[in-house]
Amino acid sequence: MKPTLKSWATPLVIATFIISAVTGILIFFHKEGGLIKPVHEWLSWALVTGGVLHTIANWKSFANYFSRKAALAIISTGLIITIAAITVPSQGKGGNPFMRVNRTLSTASVETLAPIVKLTPEQAVAKLEQKGLKVGNANQSIKEIATSNDSEAQKVILALFE
Repeated sequence: MKPTLKSWATPLVIATFIISAVTGILIFFHKEGGLIKPVHEWLSWALVTGGVLHTIANWKSFANYFSRKAALAIISTGLIITIAAITVPSQGKGGNPFMRVNRTLSTASVETLAPIVKLTPEQAVAKLEQKGLKVGNANQSIKEIATSNDSEAQKVILALFE
C-alpha cells in the first residue's frame, strides 16, 4: 500500500506537537538547558509544515469548520490573538529580565561600566582590547564597540565581566 499524505501528515503533527508542547512548557518555566530552546524553535517548523500538509489532506473537513459558529469563534479568536501578538508594540515592561538588563548595559559607556567590574575606565578599555576588541575610548558605548567590531553587545559585555 502506497503511503498517502493523510497517513504521515497527521502523525507528523502529533509528534511535533508533543515536542513543541513539552519544550514550550519547559521554556515557560525557565528550564532551558541543553537543546530545549533550539529543538523547540527548529522543530516548530516541522509542526507548521505538518499542520499545513494535514490541512491540505483534510481540506473538505477543514472547510466545514467555517460553517460552525463555535469553531469559527475559536479560529477567529486565535487569529486575533496572533495578529495582536505580532502588531501590538511592547510597553517595555515584562519580557525577559536578562534581555532588559542587556539592552540597558549595551547603551552604557565603558567608563560607566568600569566601576561595576572594579576597574578604572583605562583598565576596562585595556581588558576589552586584550580580548581582541578595538575600542576608541572609554566614552564609547558597548553597542558602538560591538558594531565597530562586527560583534554583538552581549559578547562585549561578557568580555568586560570575565
